[in-house]
Amino acid sequence: MVEALILLVFLISGASAGWMGVHLLPQDLFNDTTNVEGVRWVLTGFGAFIGLIAGLVFRRLRQQLMRQVRTMPTDLLVSRAVGLILGLLVANLLLAPILLLPLAGAVSLVKPLAAVLSNVFFGVLGYNLAEVHGRTLLRLFNPSSTEALLVADGVLTPASAKILDTSVIIDGRIRGLLACGLLEGQVIVAQTVIDEMQQLADSANAEKRARGRRGLKLLTDLRETYGRRLVINTTRYDGAGTDDRLLQLSADTGGTLVTADFNLAQVAQVQELKVMNLSELVIALRPEVQPGDELLLKIVRQGKENNQGVGYLDDGTMVVVEGAGTAIGDRLPVVVTGALQNPSGRMVFARLEKESAAPRSAKANRPPRGNSGSKGNERPPANPR
Repeated sequence: MVEALILLVFLISGASAGWMGVHLLPQDLFNDTTNVEGVRWVLTGFGAFIGLIAGLVFRRLRQQLMRQVRTMPTDLLVSRAVGLILGLLVANLLLAPILLLPLAGAVSLVKPLAAVLSNVFFGVLGYNLAEVHGRTLLRLFNPSSTEALLVADGVLTPASAKILDTSVIIDGRIRGLLACGLLEGQVIVAQTVIDEMQQLADSANAEKRARGRRGLKLLTDLRETYGRRLVINTTRYDGAGTDDRLLQLSADTGGTLVTADFNLAQVAQVQELKVMNLSELVIALRPEVQPGDELLLKIVRQGKENNQGVGYLDDGTMVVVEGAGTAIGDRLPVVVTGALQNPSGRMVFARLEKESAAPRSAKANRPPRGNSGSKGNERPPANPR
């Protein structure tokens, strides 16, 4: 109903302007024509057509604006509105001396032109500045906060909010990151993430149901532990799925997306959004192993190649040891010879130390006791007294 009313208003306005604007035409044009009413109707139709096009454009702009307002976080909406108002205020203050100038003739057209240009320029400037630094501006409204004073002095950079993906909530690693203080700022959980975990908790699949319940239980524990630091964003974004909505939320709030999904992290990087990939963080926090380092490693299974053994470091890194295929279950000193980094993790290559390999080979070549072929090595009988 509202859309039709908008088109009707623009249509009537355009037609009225064409009907009444016939008097603005040059008088010489009326001297050459005898059908003034026909010209009036032509102008009316042309004005109605222009009004209809303007109505369609305005309706499209209104739909986009309403969609952004519905999905925009409240603090960002307030900051942008404040920035726009301050920009228009500055523009009109600067216009006051120009409007008071006694200009005559065609030069007087400078006044409305300067008014339009200055309002558009400073309005857009204030809007953009508020979009970038709006959260800092809102924090300055609380002068009793030490953090706000530091932000105002430029000493402290405000921490960006951390937006949690479903993957980091379900696997539980976010609890340890928060407990260690590695994540600063507000922790935002989007409503779409909660809806996705609820669907998993209601699933008929036992594994999915357990994952969903584990994620919801973790959110409850985080709420009890961190209180108001954990924020539930109830904004309903339009998107194909949870990933698309999280990207929109990250773009609107300027927060850092925390995820363990490699593909989602790549898409966020392509869109130039802040992202923290927990898988990359785990790899970065692993202890560095350089060629030549000596390790005491337990061989747990055989490798793919002949006479290879496989062991694991404390962080789960797989170590392939040459010459340890027969040492399953033993803990042996090894020397690192190299490492290979791939998207799925890191693989370390090593070899047995010579000191540990020599006794094992000598033991393997030593003939067993009681062998008939080893009489020459038997101890001679003791001489009787």
